[in-house]
Amino acid sequence: MARAQIELPADGELPSLPQVVLRALEACRGDADYRDIGRIISADTALCVRVLALANSALYGRPGEINSIDQALQRLGTNQIQALIITASLRQLLFDLGADRWQQLRDFWRHSLTTALTARALGRLTGYPNNEEAFMLGLLHNVGELIALRQPTGENQQALLDNQTEMGARLAEHWGLGQMAVDAIRYQHAPAREIRDAGHLVKLINLSTRLALADSSGIEAAQTIFGLTSALTREICARIEREVSSVAQSLEIPLDGPFDGESAHRRLFNRVVRTALVEQAMQTLPAQSTDTELLVTALRNLVTLTGRPGLVFQEQDGVLRLLAATRTSPPHIEVPLDNPRSLVTRVATLHETEALAADNRTILDQQLLDLLDCASMMCVAVNGALHCHGVYVIGLDASGDAEDSQVLLDLFARRVADLADTLELDTRAHSDEMLEHLARRIELRKRVHEISNPLTIVRQYIHQLQGKLASLEGSESLKPDLQILREEMDRAAGLLERISESDSTDDHAGAPPLDLNSELTLLCELFEDALFAPAHIDCQPTLTSADTHVRATRGPVRQLVMNLVRNAVEAMDKGGQLHLQTAAPVWQDGRQWVELVIEDSGEGIPESVRNRLFKPVRSTKGPTHSGLGLSIVKQLMDDMEGIVSCKTSDRGTSFRLLLPAAPDSGKYDREAHEEPGQ
Repeated sequence: MARAQIELPADGELPSLPQVVLRALEACRGDADYRDIGRIISADTALCVRVLALANSALYGRPGEINSIDQALQRLGTNQIQALIITASLRQLLFDLGADRWQQLRDFWRHSLTTALTARALGRLTGYPNNEEAFMLGLLHNVGELIALRQPTGENQQALLDNQTEMGARLAEHWGLGQMAVDAIRYQHAPAREIRDAGHLVKLINLSTRLALADSSGIEAAQTIFGLTSALTREICARIEREVSSVAQSLEIPLDGPFDGESAHRRLFNRVVRTALVEQAMQTLPAQSTDTELLVTALRNLVTLTGRPGLVFQEQDGVLRLLAATRTSPPHIEVPLDNPRSLVTRVATLHETEALAADNRTILDQQLLDLLDCASMMCVAVNGALHCHGVYVIGLDASGDAEDSQVLLDLFARRVADLADTLELDTRAHSDEMLEHLARRIELRKRVHEISNPLTIVRQYIHQLQGKLASLEGSESLKPDLQILREEMDRAAGLLERISESDSTDDHAGAPPLDLNSELTLLCELFEDALFAPAHIDCQPTLTSADTHVRATRGPVRQLVMNLVRNAVEAMDKGGQLHLQTAAPVWQDGRQWVELVIEDSGEGIPESVRNRLFKPVRSTKGPTHSGLGLSIVKQLMDDMEGIVSCKTSDRGTSFRLLLPAAPDSGKYDREAHEEPGQ
């Protein structure tokens, strides 16, 4: 039989149900795991076609290697998948299907998904080695019908419907799926008795198609092709039907009665347009140096986007502070978060976008409405991965569309939070880098000083020797040599001075155990100018005279101390007392430790952080006692096999660290005091 020569469509010209594309787009915007995105893609033929075609293209290696959605997702990666979904959502807007076509598309979706799930179930039952390949081919087996759905009623559409099986086979060949996959699509309607000795994949798709159509001969075909009993086949069909219903319900796709996808199509259109508007607003946002500047500047963009008045609050130390307003100069408003009753404090605490209810208004709510000069308002938290950066408030009319405003507000707040997180991480990284740089310079200067001392003594002795030789007969011949020696000593001292002004990095490979007291002395000298003096912190170190060598290297110990000291300084925003104390030896659990206590006089760690101490949580006090920083401390202590504990109250916070003492650590003190040759 001659094969019809019909032009193959482009991979992006196939329609999807807008509900599926919407859910996939939401998953991408919510930074969902690629497996979650994959489960959504696997429910739609057109999306699978796009993923499969791209993964099997020459851009990603040898074509034809990918024969399942999981393999395709792993090859493409999360970023490429998200770009593909966003592109698919834009293309979907081009499809303008009538009411009858929407229903045909729903029925097509139901049949293809039923076939795919049945093929996977039969594959498992009959021992097929690649069940995901069977699923994918079940989803694509009737792609020719999907192509025909886009054509206007007439001869061209009928030609496509008459040749849809051959069209699907040619597409499978075009995608490089292999001969068995091509045959599985081509022979999907062949009589059961004629494929009994065909390839396993061909039989799976043939039988799955029959069962998905509820073909009266499907039960008999199951017996003919795989020897399955009618009872088992009916049980498989019933289970697949329940699974399809569950997927449809999760995607909000009604399976019974008439279906019109126009409302979902409009929602998709609105979502795509809003996303594009937010991205455009972010591109016009100038670079900011602090998250305070970012929040205020972004408010102007939000007002431009929504056409509504707005306010922005920043969260610091458990208090919301009004930063800016668009209709008037912002009055001084600071709201504690310990008793969230107003709308803005509830949103800041619960991190859920919410509109003001008419019957639940506090005095603060009314004050904010007066500032906005609106009948109602909506709040959204700028909730980042590190913590909540602030809250935006926009005014609403009494008849305003709160649902539409929420979509735009959520998208905007999420993008601002991403920028704020990046800004904070960059600032922290720069701060750590500067502290480490200063620490290296102080350490280098200390070493140069230690070397310069004996050089100074030698230079002095040379000067004295020159004086003594002046009175001795025949000493004139020695003067040039002594002068050269003195000049070389001066040059060496000058080189050391220049080295002390440059950077240096230490190679700790094979280094001996670290003296904790020496490291703390160095760090306190560093912190005095960099942290303590600007914040009005009085630091009182109390260091034991016992040996404090620990089984650790300089880098992790410095990071531990830096994190805890910085948290302590941030907890004392009005100044205070910081106490560092060491003790050794400490015995616990049959082991010897060196103890370090870091204690501040701040207001204590909030209860919300205490409950998940040392786990990466969002602090209700901004960066203060950051849950992220404490999780890093815990990880570093675990790596060193150390122990960390914490005590906190409204009078301050104390961290106790037990670092493993170095084996026979006393020998380092002995060696330091021994003369050479002893």
